[in-house]
Amino acid sequence: MTATPTSRFYRLRTPDPVTAVSVRVDPERPDPYPVYLAVGAGRRRMSLTPDEAWALWRCLSEAVAALGTPPDYIRTDIRPARS
Repeated sequence: MTATPTSRFYRLRTPDPVTAVSVRVDPERPDPYPVYLAVGAGRRRMSLTPDEAWALWRCLSEAVAALGTPPDYIRTDIRPARS
């Protein structure tokens, strides 16, 4: 998958263990998967449709809310970077 000029990247690192979580969004991508999620440097990567991305966000937000108070490192602005 290659990025296009309209791609935007969002990234946040976890503190321990240090892991990067990255999302690329390209609303003008011609295929049905404009969202690309990558967790770490391994094989945890997937392309998502907009509906899948919304469903993932909703399920994750409810699931992690059950774990308690959010950690401080997520209380930051994430500004999109362009390709």
